[in-house]
Amino acid sequence: MPAEEGSAWPRGDRSRAAAAISRALTPPLLVGPPVPVGAALRVRSAAGSRRPSAPPSKGRPAGSSRTPRGGGVRRMYEQARRAWDRPLTAYYLILGAGLLITVLGLVMVYSASMIKALELDKPGTYFFRKQFLAAVLGGGLMVLAARMPVKLHRALAYPLLMGSVFLMVLVQVPGIGMSVNGNQNWLYLGGPFQLQPSEFGKLALVLWGADLLARKQDKRLLTQWKHMLVPLVPVAFMLLGLIMLGGDMGTAIILTAVLFGLLWLAGAPTRLFAGVLGFAGVIAFVLIKTSPNRMSRLACIGASEPGPQDSCWQAVHGIYALASGGWFGSGLGASVEKWGQLPEPHTDFIFAITGEELGLAGTLSVLALFAALGYAGIRVAGRTEDPFVRYAAGGVTTWITAQAVINIGAVLGLLPIAGVPLPLFSYGGSALLPTMFAVGLLIAFARADPAAKAALAMRRPGVRWKTMRRRVKKRPSGER
Repeated sequence: MPAEEGSAWPRGDRSRAAAAISRALTPPLLVGPPVPVGAALRVRSAAGSRRPSAPPSKGRPAGSSRTPRGGGVRRMYEQARRAWDRPLTAYYLILGAGLLITVLGLVMVYSASMIKALELDKPGTYFFRKQFLAAVLGGGLMVLAARMPVKLHRALAYPLLMGSVFLMVLVQVPGIGMSVNGNQNWLYLGGPFQLQPSEFGKLALVLWGADLLARKQDKRLLTQWKHMLVPLVPVAFMLLGLIMLGGDMGTAIILTAVLFGLLWLAGAPTRLFAGVLGFAGVIAFVLIKTSPNRMSRLACIGASEPGPQDSCWQAVHGIYALASGGWFGSGLGASVEKWGQLPEPHTDFIFAITGEELGLAGTLSVLALFAALGYAGIRVAGRTEDPFVRYAAGGVTTWITAQAVINIGAVLGLLPIAGVPLPLFSYGGSALLPTMFAVGLLIAFARADPAAKAALAMRRPGVRWKTMRRRVKKRPSGER
Protein backbone atom coordinates (compact mmCIF):
# COMPACT_ATOMS: atom_id res chain seq x y z
CA MET A 1 0.00 0.00 0.00
CA PRO A 2 1.58 3.35 -0.99
CA ALA A 3 2.56 5.78 1.75
CA GLU A 4 0.63 9.01 2.40
CA GLU A 5 1.73 12.14 0.71
CA GLY A 6 3.77 14.61 2.85
CA SER A 7 4.87 11.89 5.28
CA ALA A 8 8.58 11.65 6.07
CA TRP A 9 8.37 8.24 7.84
CA PRO A 10 6.35 5.21 7.00
CA ARG A 11 3.34 4.37 9.23
CA GLY A 12 5.16 1.76 11.39
CA ASP A 13 8.11 4.04 12.04
CA ARG A 14 5.81 6.84 13.14
CA SER A 15 4.08 4.67 15.79
CA ARG A 16 7.40 3.51 17.20
CA ALA A 17 8.63 7.09 17.46
CA ALA A 18 5.45 8.22 19.28
CA ALA A 19 5.86 5.41 21.84
CA ALA A 20 9.47 6.42 22.50
CA ILE A 21 8.52 10.08 23.03
CA SER A 22 5.74 9.06 25.44
CA ARG A 23 8.15 6.95 27.51
CA ALA A 24 10.61 9.82 27.67
CA LEU A 25 8.02 12.30 28.96
CA THR A 26 6.49 9.89 31.55
CA PRO A 27 8.19 9.95 35.11
CA PRO A 28 9.97 6.76 36.04
CA LEU A 29 8.01 4.18 38.04
CA LEU A 30 9.20 2.10 41.00
CA VAL A 31 10.88 -1.06 40.03
CA GLY A 32 8.76 -4.05 40.90
CA PRO A 33 6.06 -6.33 39.71
CA PRO A 34 3.13 -4.84 37.82
CA VAL A 35 0.37 -3.52 40.08
CA PRO A 36 -3.20 -4.44 39.22
CA VAL A 37 -5.48 -1.62 38.20
CA GLY A 38 -7.93 -2.13 41.12
CA ALA A 39 -5.15 -2.05 43.72
CA ALA A 40 -3.70 1.09 42.20
CA LEU A 41 -7.08 2.79 42.37
CA ARG A 42 -7.56 1.82 46.02
CA VAL A 43 -4.14 3.19 46.98
CA ARG A 44 -4.84 6.43 45.13
CA SER A 45 -8.26 6.75 46.80
CA ALA A 46 -6.75 6.22 50.29
CA ALA A 47 -4.04 8.76 49.62
CA GLY A 48 -6.60 11.30 48.51
CA SER A 49 -8.78 10.81 51.61
CA ARG A 50 -6.01 11.70 54.07
CA ARG A 51 -6.24 15.11 55.67
CA PRO A 52 -3.17 17.24 56.04
CA SER A 53 -1.73 17.13 59.55
CA ALA A 54 -2.22 20.20 61.72
CA PRO A 55 0.81 22.43 61.94
CA PRO A 56 2.67 22.25 65.24
CA SER A 57 1.68 24.88 67.75
CA LYS A 58 3.98 27.74 68.43
CA GLY A 59 6.62 26.92 70.99
CA ARG A 60 6.22 23.11 70.71
CA PRO A 61 8.32 21.05 68.30
CA ALA A 62 6.59 18.95 65.69
CA GLY A 63 5.76 15.42 66.79
CA SER A 64 5.77 16.19 70.51
CA SER A 65 2.91 15.10 72.80
CA ARG A 66 0.23 17.60 73.78
CA THR A 67 0.42 16.55 77.47
CA PRO A 68 2.33 19.25 79.36
CA ARG A 69 5.44 18.35 81.26
CA GLY A 70 4.59 17.05 84.73
CA GLY A 71 0.91 16.68 83.78
CA GLY A 72 0.48 13.47 85.78
CA VAL A 73 2.04 14.92 88.91
CA ARG A 74 0.03 18.10 88.55
CA ARG A 75 -3.19 16.14 88.09
CA MET A 76 -2.47 14.10 91.22
CA TYR A 77 -1.70 17.29 93.14
CA GLU A 78 -4.98 18.87 92.04
CA GLN A 79 -6.94 15.76 93.03
CA ALA A 80 -5.24 15.68 96.45
CA ARG A 81 -5.88 19.38 96.96
CA ARG A 82 -9.58 19.00 96.09
CA ALA A 83 -9.87 16.05 98.46
CA TRP A 84 -8.08 18.03 101.20
CA ASP A 85 -10.44 20.98 100.76
CA ARG A 86 -13.61 18.93 101.13
CA PRO A 87 -16.02 20.02 103.88
CA LEU A 88 -15.65 16.80 105.89
CA THR A 89 -11.85 16.68 105.92
CA ALA A 90 -11.49 18.26 109.37
CA TYR A 91 -14.28 16.05 110.74
CA TYR A 92 -12.59 12.83 109.63
CA LEU A 93 -9.13 14.02 110.71
CA ILE A 94 -10.29 14.82 114.24
CA LEU A 95 -12.27 11.62 114.61
CA GLY A 96 -9.63 9.36 113.06
CA ALA A 97 -6.60 10.91 114.75
CA GLY A 98 -8.29 11.04 118.17
CA LEU A 99 -9.35 7.39 118.04
CA LEU A 100 -6.02 6.16 116.66
CA ILE A 101 -4.03 7.96 119.34
CA THR A 102 -6.30 6.53 122.05
CA VAL A 103 -6.11 2.95 120.74
CA LEU A 104 -2.35 3.08 120.24
CA GLY A 105 -2.05 4.57 123.73
CA LEU A 106 -3.97 1.63 125.21
CA VAL A 107 -1.59 -0.80 123.53
CA MET A 108 1.47 1.04 124.80
CA VAL A 109 0.04 1.44 128.32
CA TYR A 110 -0.43 -2.34 128.47
CA SER A 111 3.12 -2.95 127.24
CA ALA A 112 4.81 -0.30 129.38
CA SER A 113 2.95 -0.96 132.65
CA MET A 114 3.20 -4.74 133.00
CA ILE A 115 6.50 -4.73 134.91
CA LYS A 116 5.41 -1.82 137.10
CA ALA A 117 2.21 -3.66 138.01
CA LEU A 118 4.15 -6.82 138.91
CA GLU A 119 6.48 -4.76 141.11
CA LEU A 120 3.42 -3.57 143.05
CA ASP A 121 2.16 -7.18 143.43
CA LYS A 122 -0.68 -6.46 141.02
CA PRO A 123 -1.78 -8.40 137.92
CA GLY A 124 0.05 -7.51 134.74
CA THR A 125 -3.14 -5.98 133.30
CA TYR A 126 -3.85 -3.81 136.35
CA PHE A 127 -3.06 -0.43 134.78
CA PHE A 128 -4.41 -1.46 131.39
CA ARG A 129 -7.83 -2.36 132.80
CA LYS A 130 -8.11 1.00 134.56
CA GLN A 131 -7.06 2.83 131.42
CA PHE A 132 -9.46 0.80 129.28
CA LEU A 133 -12.34 1.65 131.62
CA ALA A 134 -11.40 5.33 131.43
CA ALA A 135 -11.23 5.09 127.62
CA VAL A 136 -14.72 3.58 127.49
CA LEU A 137 -16.10 6.35 129.71
CA GLY A 138 -14.17 8.93 127.70
CA GLY A 139 -15.56 7.52 124.48
CA GLY A 140 -19.06 8.03 125.84
CA LEU A 141 -18.19 11.61 126.78
CA MET A 142 -16.74 12.18 123.31
CA VAL A 143 -19.90 10.93 121.62
CA LEU A 144 -22.02 13.02 123.98
CA ALA A 145 -19.97 16.15 123.30
CA ALA A 146 -20.06 15.51 119.55
CA ARG A 147 -23.87 15.26 119.56
CA MET A 148 -24.54 18.24 121.82
CA PRO A 149 -25.48 21.54 120.18
CA VAL A 150 -23.21 24.54 120.55
CA LYS A 151 -25.71 26.35 122.79
CA LEU A 152 -25.57 23.52 125.32
CA HIS A 153 -21.77 23.67 125.36
CA ARG A 154 -21.98 27.35 126.18
CA ALA A 155 -24.49 26.61 128.94
CA LEU A 156 -22.02 24.17 130.55
CA ALA A 157 -19.27 26.79 130.82
CA TYR A 158 -20.17 28.36 134.17
CA PRO A 159 -21.24 25.14 135.99
CA LEU A 160 -18.04 23.41 134.87
CA LEU A 161 -15.89 26.33 136.02
CA MET A 162 -17.53 26.53 139.44
CA GLY A 163 -17.35 22.75 139.89
CA SER A 164 -13.66 22.67 138.99
CA VAL A 165 -12.84 25.52 141.40
CA PHE A 166 -14.76 23.78 144.18
CA LEU A 167 -12.90 20.49 143.66
CA MET A 168 -9.54 22.25 143.44
CA VAL A 169 -10.25 23.93 146.78
CA LEU A 170 -11.16 20.56 148.31
CA VAL A 171 -7.78 19.21 147.24
CA GLN A 172 -6.06 21.61 149.65
CA VAL A 173 -8.25 20.57 152.60
CA PRO A 174 -6.26 18.28 154.95
CA GLY A 175 -7.65 14.76 155.05
CA ILE A 176 -9.43 15.09 151.71
CA GLY A 177 -6.66 15.88 149.26
CA MET A 178 -3.94 13.37 148.41
CA SER A 179 -0.27 13.85 147.58
CA VAL A 180 1.20 11.89 144.67
CA ASN A 181 4.90 12.27 143.82
CA GLY A 182 5.09 15.39 145.97
CA ASN A 183 2.10 17.16 144.34
CA GLN A 184 -1.05 17.83 146.36
CA ASN A 185 -3.47 17.72 143.45
CA TRP A 186 -5.54 14.56 143.91
CA LEU A 187 -8.85 13.53 145.44
CA TYR A 188 -9.43 9.99 146.67
CA LEU A 189 -12.64 8.46 145.24
CA GLY A 190 -12.45 5.08 146.93
CA GLY A 191 -10.79 1.85 145.89
CA PRO A 192 -8.08 2.28 143.26
CA PHE A 193 -9.65 5.41 141.79
CA GLN A 194 -8.35 8.95 142.21
CA LEU A 195 -9.26 12.24 140.57
CA GLN A 196 -7.12 15.22 139.59
CA PRO A 197 -9.46 18.26 139.39
CA SER A 198 -6.84 20.46 137.71
CA GLU A 199 -7.27 18.42 134.50
CA PHE A 200 -10.91 19.46 134.38
CA GLY A 201 -9.81 23.05 135.07
CA LYS A 202 -8.26 23.15 131.57
CA LEU A 203 -11.58 22.26 129.96
CA ALA A 204 -13.41 24.72 132.21
CA LEU A 205 -11.09 27.58 131.26
CA VAL A 206 -11.51 26.82 127.55
CA LEU A 207 -15.32 26.77 127.61
CA TRP A 208 -15.76 29.66 130.03
CA GLY A 209 -13.15 31.84 128.34
CA ALA A 210 -14.61 31.16 124.88
CA ASP A 211 -18.12 32.04 126.06
CA LEU A 212 -16.90 35.20 127.78
CA LEU A 213 -14.92 36.45 124.77
CA ALA A 214 -17.74 35.58 122.36
CA ARG A 215 -20.28 37.61 124.35
CA LYS A 216 -17.93 40.57 124.53
CA GLN A 217 -17.22 40.35 120.82
CA ASP A 218 -20.95 40.43 120.09
CA LYS A 219 -21.12 43.66 122.10
CA ARG A 220 -17.96 44.99 120.41
CA LEU A 221 -16.12 45.38 123.70
CA LEU A 222 -12.90 43.58 122.79
CA THR A 223 -11.42 46.75 121.34
CA GLN A 224 -10.87 47.94 124.91
CA TRP A 225 -8.03 46.26 126.74
CA LYS A 226 -9.81 46.24 130.10
CA HIS A 227 -12.69 44.19 128.69
CA MET A 228 -10.24 41.81 127.05
CA LEU A 229 -8.34 41.16 130.27
CA VAL A 230 -11.07 41.38 132.90
CA PRO A 231 -12.31 38.98 134.16
CA LEU A 232 -10.49 36.44 131.95
CA VAL A 233 -6.97 36.97 133.30
CA PRO A 234 -7.95 37.21 137.01
CA VAL A 235 -9.97 33.99 136.84
CA ALA A 236 -7.13 32.23 135.01
CA PHE A 237 -4.65 33.40 137.66
CA MET A 238 -7.01 32.13 140.37
CA LEU A 239 -6.93 28.67 138.77
CA LEU A 240 -3.16 28.89 138.43
CA GLY A 241 -2.84 29.80 142.10
CA LEU A 242 -4.93 26.80 143.19
CA ILE A 243 -2.83 24.53 141.00
CA MET A 244 0.48 25.94 142.23
CA LEU A 245 -0.61 25.45 145.84
CA GLY A 246 -0.29 21.76 145.14
CA GLY A 247 3.06 22.19 143.39
CA ASP A 248 1.96 21.06 139.91
CA MET A 249 4.09 23.26 137.66
CA GLY A 250 3.36 21.26 134.50
CA THR A 251 -0.40 21.74 134.62
CA ALA A 252 0.11 25.43 135.38
CA ILE A 253 2.19 25.79 132.19
CA ILE A 254 -0.57 24.18 130.11
CA LEU A 255 -3.19 26.46 131.64
CA THR A 256 -1.02 29.48 130.88
CA ALA A 257 -0.70 28.34 127.26
CA VAL A 258 -4.49 28.10 127.00
CA LEU A 259 -4.83 31.65 128.38
CA PHE A 260 -2.34 33.01 125.83
CA GLY A 261 -4.11 31.12 123.05
CA LEU A 262 -7.44 32.72 123.93
CA LEU A 263 -5.89 36.19 124.10
CA TRP A 264 -4.19 35.66 120.74
CA LEU A 265 -7.45 34.57 119.11
CA ALA A 266 -9.23 37.56 120.63
CA GLY A 267 -6.80 39.86 118.84
CA ALA A 268 -4.87 41.15 121.82
CA PRO A 269 -2.44 43.90 120.79
CA THR A 270 1.25 43.12 120.89
CA ARG A 271 1.97 45.36 123.88
CA LEU A 272 -0.83 43.82 125.94
CA PHE A 273 0.14 40.30 124.94
CA ALA A 274 3.80 40.95 125.71
CA GLY A 275 2.87 42.46 129.08
CA VAL A 276 0.86 39.43 130.19
CA LEU A 277 3.57 37.11 128.86
CA GLY A 278 6.29 39.03 130.72
CA PHE A 279 4.31 38.98 133.97
CA ALA A 280 3.76 35.22 133.69
CA GLY A 281 7.44 34.72 132.86
CA VAL A 282 8.52 36.59 136.00
CA ILE A 283 6.21 34.48 138.17
CA ALA A 284 7.50 31.28 136.55
CA PHE A 285 11.12 32.36 137.11
CA VAL A 286 10.48 33.02 140.79
CA LEU A 287 8.69 29.70 141.26
CA ILE A 288 11.49 27.78 139.54
CA LYS A 289 14.28 29.64 141.31
CA THR A 290 12.83 29.03 144.75
CA SER A 291 12.40 25.28 144.24
CA PRO A 292 15.51 23.01 144.22
CA ASN A 293 13.49 20.24 142.54
CA ARG A 294 12.51 22.48 139.62
CA MET A 295 16.05 23.83 139.32
CA SER A 296 17.41 20.30 139.08
CA ARG A 297 14.91 19.50 136.31
CA LEU A 298 15.98 22.60 134.44
CA ALA A 299 19.62 21.55 134.73
CA CYS A 300 18.86 18.17 133.09
CA ILE A 301 18.08 19.66 129.68
CA GLY A 302 20.36 17.96 127.15
CA ALA A 303 22.04 15.80 129.81
CA SER A 304 23.91 12.69 128.61
CA GLU A 305 24.97 11.40 132.04
CA PRO A 306 22.89 10.76 135.18
CA GLY A 307 24.95 13.38 137.03
CA PRO A 308 25.66 13.63 140.75
CA GLN A 309 23.27 11.66 142.95
CA ASP A 310 21.53 10.50 139.72
CA SER A 311 19.58 13.76 139.50
CA CYS A 312 19.14 13.33 135.73
CA TRP A 313 18.49 9.59 135.81
CA GLN A 314 15.02 9.76 134.26
CA ALA A 315 16.00 12.17 131.48
CA VAL A 316 19.09 10.17 130.49
CA HIS A 317 17.35 6.80 130.46
CA GLY A 318 14.59 8.27 128.33
CA ILE A 319 17.26 9.11 125.74
CA TYR A 320 18.70 5.59 126.13
CA ALA A 321 15.29 4.08 125.37
CA LEU A 322 14.84 6.17 122.23
CA ALA A 323 18.39 5.48 121.04
CA SER A 324 18.08 1.71 121.42
CA GLY A 325 14.88 1.55 119.36
CA GLY A 326 16.49 2.11 115.98
CA TRP A 327 14.34 2.42 112.88
CA PHE A 328 11.62 -0.11 113.72
CA GLY A 329 12.17 -0.85 117.41
CA SER A 330 12.94 -3.97 119.37
CA GLY A 331 9.38 -5.24 119.15
CA LEU A 332 6.18 -4.70 121.09
CA GLY A 333 6.73 -5.73 124.72
CA ALA A 334 10.51 -6.13 124.32
CA SER A 335 11.56 -2.94 126.07
CA VAL A 336 14.51 -3.14 128.46
CA GLU A 337 14.19 0.26 130.10
CA LYS A 338 10.78 -0.51 131.58
CA TRP A 339 12.37 -3.20 133.78
CA GLY A 340 13.01 -0.74 136.59
CA GLN A 341 15.47 1.50 134.74
CA LEU A 342 13.12 4.24 133.51
CA PRO A 343 10.78 5.81 136.11
CA GLU A 344 7.15 6.40 135.09
CA PRO A 345 7.35 4.38 131.86
CA HIS A 346 3.56 4.28 131.40
CA THR A 347 2.78 7.93 132.23
CA ASP A 348 5.21 10.80 131.61
CA PHE A 349 7.78 8.77 129.61
CA ILE A 350 5.54 6.47 127.61
CA PHE A 351 6.83 8.13 124.43
CA ALA A 352 10.31 6.81 125.26
CA ILE A 353 8.99 3.24 125.57
CA THR A 354 7.16 3.74 122.27
CA GLY A 355 10.44 4.71 120.62
CA GLU A 356 12.23 1.71 122.10
CA GLU A 357 9.62 -0.86 121.08
CA LEU A 358 8.28 0.64 117.83
CA GLY A 359 11.34 2.60 116.76
CA LEU A 360 11.52 5.80 114.78
CA ALA A 361 8.58 4.66 112.63
CA GLY A 362 6.34 4.42 115.69
CA THR A 363 7.33 7.78 117.15
CA LEU A 364 6.92 9.54 113.80
CA SER A 365 3.47 7.97 113.45
CA VAL A 366 2.45 9.39 116.84
CA LEU A 367 3.81 12.80 115.87
CA ALA A 368 1.92 12.68 112.55
CA LEU A 369 -1.35 11.89 114.35
CA PHE A 370 -0.91 14.83 116.73
CA ALA A 371 0.00 17.08 113.78
CA ALA A 372 -3.17 16.01 111.94
CA LEU A 373 -5.29 16.65 115.03
CA GLY A 374 -3.72 20.08 115.52
CA TYR A 375 -4.17 21.04 111.86
CA ALA A 376 -7.82 19.99 111.90
CA GLY A 377 -8.46 22.04 115.05
CA ILE A 378 -6.86 25.13 113.48
CA ARG A 379 -8.92 24.58 110.34
CA VAL A 380 -12.16 24.42 112.32
CA ALA A 381 -11.25 27.59 114.22
CA GLY A 382 -10.28 29.43 111.05
CA ARG A 383 -13.31 28.58 108.90
CA THR A 384 -16.15 29.22 111.33
CA GLU A 385 -18.19 32.41 111.63
CA ASP A 386 -19.27 31.70 115.22
CA PRO A 387 -16.93 33.47 117.68
CA PHE A 388 -17.57 30.92 120.44
CA VAL A 389 -16.63 28.05 118.14
CA ARG A 390 -13.50 29.88 117.04
CA TYR A 391 -12.31 30.57 120.60
CA ALA A 392 -13.24 27.12 121.94
CA ALA A 393 -11.67 25.24 119.02
CA GLY A 394 -8.53 27.36 119.27
CA GLY A 395 -8.34 26.83 123.02
CA VAL A 396 -8.70 23.04 122.75
CA THR A 397 -6.11 22.90 119.96
CA THR A 398 -3.68 25.01 122.00
CA TRP A 399 -4.23 22.81 125.05
CA ILE A 400 -3.61 19.46 123.30
CA THR A 401 -0.76 20.70 121.11
CA ALA A 402 1.09 22.51 123.90
CA GLN A 403 0.79 19.53 126.25
CA ALA A 404 2.07 17.14 123.57
CA VAL A 405 5.01 19.43 122.77
CA ILE A 406 5.97 19.77 126.45
CA ASN A 407 5.78 16.02 127.09
CA ILE A 408 7.66 14.98 123.94
CA GLY A 409 10.19 17.79 124.37
CA ALA A 410 10.97 16.55 127.89
CA VAL A 411 11.45 12.98 126.66
CA LEU A 412 13.79 14.19 123.91
CA GLY A 413 15.82 16.23 126.40
CA LEU A 414 14.90 19.55 124.80
CA LEU A 415 12.67 20.82 127.63
CA PRO A 416 12.64 20.34 131.40
CA ILE A 417 10.60 17.46 132.75
CA ALA A 418 7.26 19.06 133.65
CA GLY A 419 5.40 15.91 134.71
CA VAL A 420 2.52 16.26 132.22
CA PRO A 421 1.10 13.20 130.42
CA LEU A 422 0.94 12.81 126.67
CA PRO A 423 -2.69 13.65 125.73
CA LEU A 424 -4.90 10.65 124.89
CA PHE A 425 -1.81 8.42 125.06
CA SER A 426 -0.37 8.23 128.57
CA TYR A 427 -1.90 6.40 131.49
CA GLY A 428 -4.29 8.42 133.62
CA GLY A 429 -8.05 8.55 133.63
CA SER A 430 -8.22 12.06 135.08
CA ALA A 431 -6.36 13.37 132.05
CA LEU A 432 -8.09 11.11 129.50
CA LEU A 433 -11.70 11.97 130.35
CA PRO A 434 -11.61 15.77 129.83
CA THR A 435 -9.31 15.40 126.81
CA MET A 436 -11.71 13.04 125.04
CA PHE A 437 -14.57 15.40 125.84
CA ALA A 438 -12.50 18.19 124.27
CA VAL A 439 -11.99 16.06 121.14
CA GLY A 440 -15.76 15.60 121.05
CA LEU A 441 -16.06 19.40 121.15
CA LEU A 442 -13.89 19.66 118.04
CA ILE A 443 -16.00 17.01 116.31
CA ALA A 444 -19.19 18.90 117.16
CA PHE A 445 -17.72 22.14 115.82
CA ALA A 446 -16.59 20.42 112.63
CA ARG A 447 -20.09 18.97 112.15
CA ALA A 448 -21.68 22.37 112.77
CA ASP A 449 -20.03 23.89 109.69
CA PRO A 450 -22.80 24.52 107.07
CA ALA A 451 -20.90 22.77 104.25
CA ALA A 452 -20.08 19.77 106.45
CA LYS A 453 -23.67 19.62 107.68
CA ALA A 454 -24.96 19.51 104.09
CA ALA A 455 -22.42 16.84 103.15
CA LEU A 456 -23.42 14.68 106.12
CA ALA A 457 -27.11 15.13 105.31
CA MET A 458 -26.54 13.90 101.75
CA ARG A 459 -24.99 10.69 103.08
CA ARG A 460 -28.09 9.65 104.99
CA PRO A 461 -30.01 6.87 103.24
CA GLY A 462 -33.36 8.62 103.60
CA VAL A 463 -32.14 11.88 102.12
CA ARG A 464 -30.39 10.08 99.30
CA TRP A 465 -33.56 8.11 98.47
CA LYS A 466 -35.67 11.28 98.48
CA THR A 467 -33.14 13.00 96.24
CA MET A 468 -33.26 10.10 93.79
CA ARG A 469 -37.04 10.16 93.78
CA ARG A 470 -37.07 13.86 92.95
CA ARG A 471 -34.90 13.23 89.91
CA VAL A 472 -37.37 10.70 88.42
CA LYS A 473 -39.72 12.37 85.98
CA LYS A 474 -43.41 11.65 86.41
CA ARG A 475 -44.93 9.69 83.55
CA PRO A 476 -48.33 10.58 82.06
CA SER A 477 -51.29 8.60 83.34
CA GLY A 478 -51.88 5.45 81.41
CA GLU A 479 -48.25 5.10 80.27
CA ARG A 480 -46.64 1.80 81.06
